[in-house]
Amino acid sequence: MGKRIPKILIKSAIDIVKELDGKSLVILEDIEPERIPDIGVTIVIVSSSFDVENEKIKRVSIPQNLDLNNILNLISAFLLEHDIVKEGDSFVYVTSELIGIKTVKKSISAMRGFFAQNQNVLQRLLEITIELSIEGREGTPVGTLFIIGDTRNVLKHSHQMIPNPFKGHKINVLDRNSKEIIKEFAQLDGAFVISNTGRIIAAGRYIEVDPRAIDLMLPPGLGSRHIAAAGITKLTKAISISLSESGTIRIFKNGLMLLEYNPRIRY
Repeated sequence: MGKRIPKILIKSAIDIVKELDGKSLVILEDIEPERIPDIGVTIVIVSSSFDVENEKIKRVSIPQNLDLNNILNLISAFLLEHDIVKEGDSFVYVTSELIGIKTVKKSISAMRGFFAQNQNVLQRLLEITIELSIEGREGTPVGTLFIIGDTRNVLKHSHQMIPNPFKGHKINVLDRNSKEIIKEFAQLDGAFVISNTGRIIAAGRYIEVDPRAIDLMLPPGLGSRHIAAAGITKLTKAISISLSESGTIRIFKNGLMLLEYNPRIRY
C-alpha cells in the first residue's frame, strides 16, 4: 500500500458498485476525498487519519502490514459496526493494483463491537504485536497477551503474578516512546491490561478463566494463553490480542476468534 490509485481503477470500481448494487466502496489507499464523486453509497478510506467531515466518507485506520484477507475481515467488521452493511451484503474494494468484491459472511457478525474501542489504541497494539511476532525480543520469540477495555471487570477476573510494573505510572500505548517499554515487559508471564484510552493499567496479570464453565468454542490445539484471551472477552466487554511464540497473532471478542494471522508466513 502507499501507491497512488490510477483514475481508471477508481472509475471501474465505482461502475462495479453501481452495477452490483454494492453497499460500500472501500479504498485501500489514502486518497483525497475530492477525487471521489458522490456515488450514493458510503465510501471508506483506509488511512492513518480520521479528519473527514463528509458523512458519506469514512476513514478507518488498520495496520497495513496485515495480509489482504485479514484487512478485509476487519473492514467488514467496521462496516457492520457502523450499520453500513449487514450479513450477506457485498462491498467493492480497490487498491493500486486490483479491484475486488467482498461479501460479508455470517461469521463476521461476531466482530460487532470490535471498533467500539479506540481505533488508534487497537491499531498501535496490533502494530506492536506484529513487530514482536517478526522480531521477537533480542532474537528470542515472545508470547504475550494484551487485553483492551472494560478494565474494571478484567481486573476482577485476574490477579497479579508479579508486582505491577506500571502501578503509579501513566504510560500510554499511543505515546511513541512507550513502544520499547511495552516490548520489554512483553517478555514477562501474564497479560497486559489496557484501558480504552490506551493507558497501561497493569502487566504480569494472570487471567482467571475456567473454559468449561463458560463454554468456549475454540479451534483445537490452542494453549492456555489463547484460552485466557478468549475467555476474558466472554466474561467482559474487552477485546484481546494474543501472540504465540510461533508468531501467530489472534484477536478475540465475545469469546470468539476474529482474526488469525502470522506475519512470518507468506499468504
